[in-house]
Amino acid sequence: MNLQKLLILGATGTIGVNTLDVIARHPNRFQVYGLAAGKNIELLYSQACAHRPKALIICDTTALEQWHALGFSAKLREKLGYMPDIGGQADLEELCQSAQVDIVVAAIVGSAGLKPTLSALQAGKRVLLANKESLVLAGQFMIQACLRSGATILPVDSEHNAIYQCLPANYDLSRANEFGIERLVLTASGGPFRNKSLAELSQVSPAQAIAHPNWVMGRKISVDSATMANKGLELIEALWLFGLPAKQLSVLVHPQSIVHSLVEYKDGSMLAQLGCPDMRTPIAHVLGLPDRIESGSPRLNLAALGKLDFEEPDLSRFPMLKLAFDVLEKPDTMAPVFNAANEMAVDLFLNEKIAYMDIVKLTQMCMSRFALSSIANLDDAFALDSEVRAFATESAEKF
Repeated sequence: MNLQKLLILGATGTIGVNTLDVIARHPNRFQVYGLAAGKNIELLYSQACAHRPKALIICDTTALEQWHALGFSAKLREKLGYMPDIGGQADLEELCQSAQVDIVVAAIVGSAGLKPTLSALQAGKRVLLANKESLVLAGQFMIQACLRSGATILPVDSEHNAIYQCLPANYDLSRANEFGIERLVLTASGGPFRNKSLAELSQVSPAQAIAHPNWVMGRKISVDSATMANKGLELIEALWLFGLPAKQLSVLVHPQSIVHSLVEYKDGSMLAQLGCPDMRTPIAHVLGLPDRIESGSPRLNLAALGKLDFEEPDLSRFPMLKLAFDVLEKPDTMAPVFNAANEMAVDLFLNEKIAYMDIVKLTQMCMSRFALSSIANLDDAFALDSEVRAFATESAEKF
């Protein structure tokens, strides 16, 4: 078997670390060609020593300067016996299109992941997508890129990966209405505040918001999970990935995070994908396709678990999810607004500039302000993204 060469965008994040864990279990199947990271140069150095890539990208300018100043390049040359190519943000898109790369793992958090992900799709790569913001910001352009180049998007998010596994093997989003699907059901844990009152939610601190009960995740996505903005982004992502209209998308709260999503068919059948809450499971699935490969994740013991609980989401407690359902009616333009506003609001909250309940307030303000926006091309999408961020920053100063 020829080794499949991987480029991992966001190598030092949760998805990147878990991907490298899975890859290390299959040395005769995968080779790490490149690693791209933001600021965590110490971890990147350790990863480079362990996985021997040909190329390293450090996207943060200050971190790249620190890398050179601290002599990491010389240390790496001594450790590996060769010197990987070292580059910055400007080199990332070119690396995504390299003929040496077979698979791109797109795991850069936020809208910063869009351009490199789109570059990989334009080059016809197999893209393992963990960066949901890319589809939210520019879903129509990403799907167009796939159709033109023959690229493949395989979802890493546990919910979308679960849906992918429950769909027919010959599923084609361009013929989505031909497969007898009634609806897609994305599950949500409800986060750490599922049972808190609205009064209690007004007092939530950043430390409380990033403490997810089931998953180990980064700070931003942990807050998104607490507000259920994450589930809202996943609804928008599902719209693009699976080609079904908004009326066939739904959310079900499932506190144990064992059932990752479900597909209901017109004959009354409902297929679900179950597993322990471990990101290595969906990562191994998309890495190994069409084979099933070892992930290292723990095995599910249903007898020990005893029962599974489900409930409808309370939209009064999770108004960000309500906003996301509104976005589904006009995803081309309102999804980028929702995404940019939420990113800014979460960053402001984590830096203690606004309160937890101000996240939805600020997002709602942005959606009202840009309700009449239109997007004709990718430049329009980026321009709208910038305008929303500027408006959110300015508006937050008045809170």
